[in-house]
Amino acid sequence: MKKELITHQDPKSPISEIFRTLRTNIQFMNTKGKLKTLLVASTLPGEGKSWVSANLAVTFAQAGKKVVLVDADMRKGRQYTVFGVSPVPGLSNYLSGIGPNNEELSSDLSLYLQPTNIGNLYLMPAGNVPPNPSELLVSENMVYLLEQLKQITDIVIIDGTPNELVTDSLILARLADSTIIVTASGYTKKDSLQRIITNIKNVGGKIAGVVLNKVPTSSKKYEESYYYGSTSLRNVEPRHTTRTRNNNERTNRENTPNTRKNSEVREPKTVNRQSEINKKKSKRKQYTSKADNVMTRRVHDSMQSKTKKTESNSNTLNNSNLNFKSKEEVSMDKTNDILKQINEYLDNEKKNLK
Repeated sequence: MKKELITHQDPKSPISEIFRTLRTNIQFMNTKGKLKTLLVASTLPGEGKSWVSANLAVTFAQAGKKVVLVDADMRKGRQYTVFGVSPVPGLSNYLSGIGPNNEELSSDLSLYLQPTNIGNLYLMPAGNVPPNPSELLVSENMVYLLEQLKQITDIVIIDGTPNELVTDSLILARLADSTIIVTASGYTKKDSLQRIITNIKNVGGKIAGVVLNKVPTSSKKYEESYYYGSTSLRNVEPRHTTRTRNNNERTNRENTPNTRKNSEVREPKTVNRQSEINKKKSKRKQYTSKADNVMTRRVHDSMQSKTKKTESNSNTLNNSNLNFKSKEEVSMDKTNDILKQINEYLDNEKKNLK
């Protein structure tokens, strides 16, 4: 069994999850139970048609469905190499009734269905390369084969042929219940895709959808995806784990008796840092309280200075009034003295006149 069966070898990978999503979409389309045969076709070789059909068959088998994968590319079939089974007898031998050594074979399906290493999954390989593959697919034996497989299995997945080269897929699209077209990013042309869709509809076939394969994505995106990741990537030790391991070794070294002093010094540092933070907070509170006190003092001093000024002004006013009263008294005394002198002079003159 090759590594192409990623859904079997790495079921937790993002690619396996995409195939499970494809399986779920097909099951939702089959709500009435009429979809029993599914054809997987492509436009050109190399688009991943066989890879998609093989992994899709594995996902259906993992879901408990009994699956038969039919390799209908009788010109260049390769499903036997993917699953590691015998290439003969196969589809061409059943349709023609001729064995590998030109002997006649019976129509018993048990001779052509080969079990695989995956439970519930059986493979019918392409068989010997016939000279007329298209004529064998048009025969009544092909219709009878699909009817028998529908009765004994839950779903039949048919690996078809590239539509641009041969018309085998158009014949199978008419016989199958639905068709999936596989395309490759940057490889499949729009004209080719439109042509195969038109041809399938013209022959009366139904198209379930188109699978875009070989989309360029980085592995880093898958590693960082939520929940899903490949087991191979998980087993590889990432770079950051080595760093954490080095950090753990450092901590273990610090806890050894030789380096207890360093560990003892580190613990008080954390305490001192916390105490420094608390001190800063208390200092801020003190600064704010001091600022408030200074402001209150300034206001108080300004108020006191104003009151003192008013008192001083009142005192000066009172003092001025007192001084003014003393001057009046002085002036009255002077006037009295002058009047006395005048009176005395007048009296003396009167006496002289006499």
